[in-house]
Amino acid sequence: MRVKILSIAENDLEEGYRFYESQADGLGTYFLDTLYSDIDSLAYFAGMHRIVLGHHRLLSKRFPFAVYYRVVDDVVLVFAVLDCRQNPSWIRAKLSK
Repeated sequence: MRVKILSIAENDLEEGYRFYESQADGLGTYFLDTLYSDIDSLAYFAGMHRIVLGHHRLLSKRFPFAVYYRVVDDVVLVFAVLDCRQNPSWIRAKLSK
């Protein structure tokens, strides 16, 4: 399967990068490497994750982030990469856009 990261999800990754890079030099790069690896795994494991708020949700293995995606035909569309520590109503609002 092909994985496509939508621009809004790219923005989420960029925000996460900036946050972690401000915590320690290089941590933002590690964050991106980890999340992109998790997203790449969707090429093989898409559709196997629990459905939450109308999207499949992949939980990151290293960071408290979730990747929200849908499978359309043979394409995995990544809609959001969100911090799980946020208020659930904030997550719900982000996914309803």
